[in-house]
Amino acid sequence: MSADTSTEPQAPAAPHPLLLARRPVLDRALEAIRTRAYWSPHPEHPKAYGQDGGPGPAAGQAAFEALLGTRFALDQPGTDDWVGPETSPYGIDLGIEYPHPDPDVLLPAMRAGLADWRAAGPELRAAVCLEVLARINARSHEFAHAVMHTSGQAFTMAFQAGGPHAQDRGLEAVAYAYAEQVRVPAAAEWTKPQGKRDPLTLTKRFTPAGRGVALVIGCNTFPTWNGYPGLFASLATGNAVLVKPHPRAVLPLALTVRVAREVLAEAGFAPDLVALAAERPGEGLAKTLALRPEVRIIDYTGSTAFGDWLETHARQARVYTEKAGVNTVVVDSTDDYRGMLANLAFSLSLYSGQMCTTPQNLLIPREGITTDAGPKDHAEVVADLARAVDGLLGDEARANALLGALVNPEVRARLDAAPTLGEVALASRPVAHPDFPDAVVRTPALISVDTAGAGAEPPYLSECFGPVAFVVATDSTAASLELLRRTLREKGALTVGAYTTSPAVARDVEEVCLEGSANLSLNLTGGVYVNQTAAFSDFHGTGGNPAANAALCDGAFVADRFRTVEVRGTV
Repeated sequence: MSADTSTEPQAPAAPHPLLLARRPVLDRALEAIRTRAYWSPHPEHPKAYGQDGGPGPAAGQAAFEALLGTRFALDQPGTDDWVGPETSPYGIDLGIEYPHPDPDVLLPAMRAGLADWRAAGPELRAAVCLEVLARINARSHEFAHAVMHTSGQAFTMAFQAGGPHAQDRGLEAVAYAYAEQVRVPAAAEWTKPQGKRDPLTLTKRFTPAGRGVALVIGCNTFPTWNGYPGLFASLATGNAVLVKPHPRAVLPLALTVRVAREVLAEAGFAPDLVALAAERPGEGLAKTLALRPEVRIIDYTGSTAFGDWLETHARQARVYTEKAGVNTVVVDSTDDYRGMLANLAFSLSLYSGQMCTTPQNLLIPREGITTDAGPKDHAEVVADLARAVDGLLGDEARANALLGALVNPEVRARLDAAPTLGEVALASRPVAHPDFPDAVVRTPALISVDTAGAGAEPPYLSECFGPVAFVVATDSTAASLELLRRTLREKGALTVGAYTTSPAVARDVEEVCLEGSANLSLNLTGGVYVNQTAAFSDFHGTGGNPAANAALCDGAFVADRFRTVEVRGTV
């Protein structure tokens, strides 16, 4: 039988099912990043899950408990050992073992799927990523227990920050990645007139091509919230992603990798486009992987020392870092004194101050401030803030729900050493947890210091990560702004807050933050806190000061993860 030589037009191929299912969410996300208005497809209340027959609270807890004491199989190539386990900050030995990779085997396997993944194009890649996020969202209760028992977050925070809020950040990254990739058309007909001669004509195709393998180096405190932006930005832009979790917080990212591999395989792509790299105790696997020539993108959240090392040594890769900063609040005046104190007390207490956005330094003029409750001198403000924290955490059930557990011994050591750094305005105290007697739960310490005689390198100019805050007496609000300017220049900050009733002071604070490239929150007294950011609307960091070289999430965060490759000709 001869070959079919019919010239009749062929019916276009049916769109991939994931495009039909996920395109509406992508369109809504693109609109959200354009308007910066509130939007989330992921309900943040735990009771929203399980109502439609999906996994609810009981099923999520059972799924988590079924993982304990098991080997977390991923069927990825190059497994040469099994490593673990983690111990929960709440005192539970998780007993889970994870595959340890041989990079010489795993990295080539990951690269093998890149051609098909690149050919899929931006829209299908986005749809696959959104399917991964949708399946993770359906298992938010299971993920919440995993985050809680690796980070020490209290359950509600672990559910929200480690679940829907992290998923929002992943979706936001996908939306930015898609928008940047389609900024250039996929094809163009180019015709240049030549007067009486025939015009020059070329067909040009433009393909966004990922850089190669991306490495995500996870953190202990927010493994999903901080890990998802880089993971999904790289995957959506055509890269393979190797996830190297923090050794104390493997499970949430291991679950993420498992879901991603399942979705990739079902969609017809190589599951090895996403893989896990768990490490042996003390191995330092992140350094080894960061210098591999196959690794072309690195996302890192953690200490300044290792972030600086990555930026200096991983020269073959585009490195995105979120490091340490000294978050600062300038207090000048307020027309809602009680609201200000309550807002600050909550911000200092949430997750025991173990957020990269928690305020550390509260700058208050030595002569005091004006308020709606009358003038308050520095000592009064400090005493009233201490009472506000004590009042917030006076009930132990509420204290446990806000504080969670200290994530590691290093945080406890810093907290124990805090009284040597100044005058103790509020001592930290232990809180007993009714369900987890081995959990280390501590209230914040307030340390009062004065800029007078503080020396060239006062302790408050270094990050003291954990439940320690410095109440700093300054000569004046103008002096506070100069200290803020120095802090942003030398140490950086992810958040800055200010309280003032003066439009002139507000403008001055804003100018300092514009110069120092730091995000500013003014006069927060209600249910929004300086250490919380909303995906699609708030930027997490700016990438413009020493605390971080990237923002979550903007166009710059995704645009350099791929290059546009042109093919032109007459064929």
